[in-house]
Amino acid sequence: MRPKEPTSSITTLFLDIGGVLLNNGWDRTIRRRAAETFGLDYDEMDERHHLTYSTYEEGKLSLYEYLYQVVFYKERSFTRDDFTAFMFGQSQPFTEMIEFIRKLKERYHLKVAAISNEGRELAIYRINKFELGSIIDVFVSSCFVHFRKPDVDIYRMALDIARVSPSKTVYIDDRAIFVEVAESLDIHSVHHTGYESTRAAMRAFDLVLP
Repeated sequence: MRPKEPTSSITTLFLDIGGVLLNNGWDRTIRRRAAETFGLDYDEMDERHHLTYSTYEEGKLSLYEYLYQVVFYKERSFTRDDFTAFMFGQSQPFTEMIEFIRKLKERYHLKVAAISNEGRELAIYRINKFELGSIIDVFVSSCFVHFRKPDVDIYRMALDIARVSPSKTVYIDDRAIFVEVAESLDIHSVHHTGYESTRAAMRAFDLVLP
């Protein structure tokens, strides 16, 4: 007699990329490291970053334009290629979480969509480098859809694209405010603080690995 297939009322996973599947692509720690590596004034760089990065993440600036405004507005002793290679080279996978999502997807035949804030060039590099397309069916990234979390429209768009109701969806994010916005739309949500806690939290939705 064949064993009964595991079931869950959840059909779709929504998840963040930076902070859940990979480290953050260009956060404060990495920017400070870049400033030290290339001899930049971190405070000046950080102020310029905050004035322009949301526009880059919304897909309204290219990486070339963002870096011109933040770093290369004056002559430097290093090239844009040097700096870009450093940026991209900081990305690292959270292997346990990637494999956890992969196995959940296979075991429960889930649709998986990423809802992330990220600039186009960095997003595409990370998707390709870590083969995220093998576990994620749809990328609702800010640079592609021109909305950024916590704008509720990016979540609504994900629901529309995935053709799923909130009651059949679980969203995983490491930022509490983004979880709260998803919950305001009646999307089941998990505040991700680590692999073990998220794995345990998924049991509430009957998403369990042997």
